[in-house]
Amino acid sequence: EWQDEFLVWDPPEFNNITKLRIPCHKIWLPDMVLYNNAAEYTDGLMPANAMVEPTGNVFWPVPTKLQSSCKVDVTYFPFDSQVCSLKFGSWTYDGFQVDITNRTSEVDLSNYIVNGEWELIYVRCVRNVVRYACCVEPFPDVTFYIKIRRRTLYYMYNVVFPCVMMSALTLLVFCLPPDSGEKIALGITVLLAFSVFMLAVAENLPETSEFVPLISIYLTIVMFLTSVSVIMTVFVLNLHHRGPQKHPVPPGLKKFFLGSKEGFDAHCMARNVSLKVTLDNLAQELRDEIQLENGVSETDNVNTNSALSPSSALIETVEEINNASNATQLLKNCTNINSAANLTSSVHENNTSKKPCNHTTGHSCSGRTGTQQSKKLPKARVPYEDALLSLTKLLEKHEVEEKEFGEMQDWRRLAQVVDRILFVFFFLATVTSTLAVLVIAPATQDT
Repeated sequence: EWQDEFLVWDPPEFNNITKLRIPCHKIWLPDMVLYNNAAEYTDGLMPANAMVEPTGNVFWPVPTKLQSSCKVDVTYFPFDSQVCSLKFGSWTYDGFQVDITNRTSEVDLSNYIVNGEWELIYVRCVRNVVRYACCVEPFPDVTFYIKIRRRTLYYMYNVVFPCVMMSALTLLVFCLPPDSGEKIALGITVLLAFSVFMLAVAENLPETSEFVPLISIYLTIVMFLTSVSVIMTVFVLNLHHRGPQKHPVPPGLKKFFLGSKEGFDAHCMARNVSLKVTLDNLAQELRDEIQLENGVSETDNVNTNSALSPSSALIETVEEINNASNATQLLKNCTNINSAANLTSSVHENNTSKKPCNHTTGHSCSGRTGTQQSKKLPKARVPYEDALLSLTKLLEKHEVEEKEFGEMQDWRRLAQVVDRILFVFFFLATVTSTLAVLVIAPATQDT
């Protein structure tokens, strides 16, 4: 709309005509152009009629479709807001020849059609005057500023939520037991899923190196955490399968990570059940052997108490071994059997030597006593010595196995503790990165 001083008339002189519609090519038209036009300038405009009033006011409602270029900042994608401008001005006239003004700073949006991808925040109209050093004439223009905000519902369901769910899958790597054999497989699968998903997201973003989208930063962070989780999983598996062939857990790590050994001692007690059953059988055999050797008549035993006391001591020693808590204590207590067995044998010898002779037979008492002693002592000592030798070998073997098993269990407990620590660390890192990138950063973009 402009003023043309050559198109002025008096309505009473021209049959009270108050408005004329004239083809646009028959009157003067300003060379108004869109400076940031993204379409071809040769497209032209529709030849609409211009409406002229008696005061010289010309209104040209030309229908057109404008295509403008706009610099997009995708830093906060998909929570971004963009401000685009439409700059209108004369192409050949300066401000002294054609003065451009805006009638109002507001824009009529009554015919605006709501867009499904972008939400219109506001539209403002501002008049600018530019002066160049080469010329004294001003060059005015009218610029429309349009602020739009991306609707996030589509991207929340198709981009953000899948990212968060795949981030949660990374934490499951530390929940799988090492013996399952699927820890590394799960980590690699999640890493590949992130790679494919990042390619899908990149297709919806403009190809620019000026800005890095938040969603790309988030995917990169999660992919980094997933890669580190795979590395840490390899480390945990190495700890879990490290046995006594390597070396035991260092005392500092053992004290710091493992603490008390109550749970391990309870587990070792379960391993000693089979050994205790063997010792029970051994104690019963010793009781039977002692009862067989001491099963003489009361008339033949002069000192019964002195004969039974060492045998009882032998049984009590075996029972103490049976009640021991570990193989080291069992092996230490096992040496008491030898002294108890020797004591029992010496008592048998004394009892035999003190036995009264039968003078009615006429045989020598000393010769018979020596013969009986030589026959009975090997029978009394051999079972004890064989039992002691078998028990000693059994306990030595069990002590070695228990030591190796303890070292293996220490490494496995250490791997379990490290696994839980890594789970907590990665959980905090995932939650922190999710809140910082997807919640806090978009909330501060307008501040």
